[in-house]
Amino acid sequence: MPTVDSITLLAYNVRPTDYFAVKMVRALCKGTVVAESDDTIVVEGNHYFPRDAVRAELLQASDTTSHCGWKGTANYHHVVVDGEVKSDAAWYYADPLPEAAQIKDRIAFWNGVTVED
Repeated sequence: MPTVDSITLLAYNVRPTDYFAVKMVRALCKGTVVAESDDTIVVEGNHYFPRDAVRAELLQASDTTSHCGWKGTANYHHVVVDGEVKSDAAWYYADPLPEAAQIKDRIAFWNGVTVED
């Protein structure tokens, strides 16, 4: 993990446990690449991909939301590959709290989607 000083962390509103990936990271579902980028942000062990690095045609809207005390309200997408639906397997923060501004509109995965870094 790269080291940065606390002034840099404050300037970019990044928590000391967050970091920016500088290598290609892929999200896979059933062997299909759902997202791929060398510009992910890792927060609490989850890679958040830029929205334009995610294959939108594999996402399906979900009404599910959840709340994190420091990130805010998360919205979800189902991931659909070869007709198989992985419910709520992608999430993002459209309007995160200030402490999580760095992940605004970035998408993270779980629940049947594997992230390889």
